[in-house]
Amino acid sequence: MKLSIVIPAHNEEHRLPPMLKAYASFFSERYGNEAELVVVPNFCTDRTAVVAREIAANYPQLRVLDDPGRVGKGGAVLLGAQAAEGDLIGFVDADGATPPEAFDDLVNKISLDGCVIASRWMKGSQMSPRQPLSRRFASRCFNLMVRVLFGLKLTDTQCGAKLFRREVLQPVLRNLGVTNWAFDVDMLFQTKRLGASIKEIPTVWHDQAGSKLRVVRAGLNMFVALIRLRMVYSPLRFMVPYIARMVELVYPYEKR
Repeated sequence: MKLSIVIPAHNEEHRLPPMLKAYASFFSERYGNEAELVVVPNFCTDRTAVVAREIAANYPQLRVLDDPGRVGKGGAVLLGAQAAEGDLIGFVDADGATPPEAFDDLVNKISLDGCVIASRWMKGSQMSPRQPLSRRFASRCFNLMVRVLFGLKLTDTQCGAKLFRREVLQPVLRNLGVTNWAFDVDMLFQTKRLGASIKEIPTVWHDQAGSKLRVVRAGLNMFVALIRLRMVYSPLRFMVPYIARMVELVYPYEKR
C-alpha cells in the first residue's frame, strides 16, 4: 500500500464528518486501494466514533480503531501509525483545516526525504482567515523555544499535517519520550537524531470554527511540555516523573 493517513479525533462529531468525506473521496479517487484513512478516536464523550463508523460503511479505505481512552493526540497518532499499512504514513488534524489537496502535496514532494511537514509560516503558505495576534504571538514564541532547546530549524513544528516514510517512522515511534503537547516536536527531534532529512513546505490552511484551544492555557501546557521533553533527553531525566506528578496535581487531565 502506498499511503496511510492517521486522523486522531477528540470530540469531533461535528467537524469530522465533512473532513472525512472530503479526504475519503479525494484519496480513493486518486489512489484507489493504495491509500487508507485510519481514524483513532481519543477519549471521546460524544459521537465521534459513531459518525466515523457510519462514514466508513461507505468507504472501504476508511478504518476506525476502537477508542483507546485517555492517550492524548500523540498516543492516538502512535496507535494509528502502528496499525497503518502504507509505505508512506502521515497524520492530519480532524478539523479539516488542511484540505486533502494540501496533504496530497506532501505525498508529491516527499521525494527521498525521510519526512515532509506542512508549514503555515513559510513564504507561499496560505492561511485563512488570519489568526488572532495572540495565537500568532504564542506560536512564534513556541517556535523560538523549539529552535533554542532542540536545534530544529523549522518554521512550524505544530501544523497538523506531516508525512513520513515507513522505514523512518518506525524507529522514531520506538524512541518517543512523550505523547502530550510536545509530541510533534519529539517526533521531529527523533527524526533528526536518526539522521533522516526533514523537508518543510508551505501549505494551505483554513482556520476552522469550533476550536477548543485556549491560548493562555495551551501556552502554559506547551511551555511545560517542552521543558519536560528537553529533560527527557538530558542528565536530568530522572526528575521527569516527579515534575509530571506535580503538574497533574496542580492541573489535572480533566481540565486540559
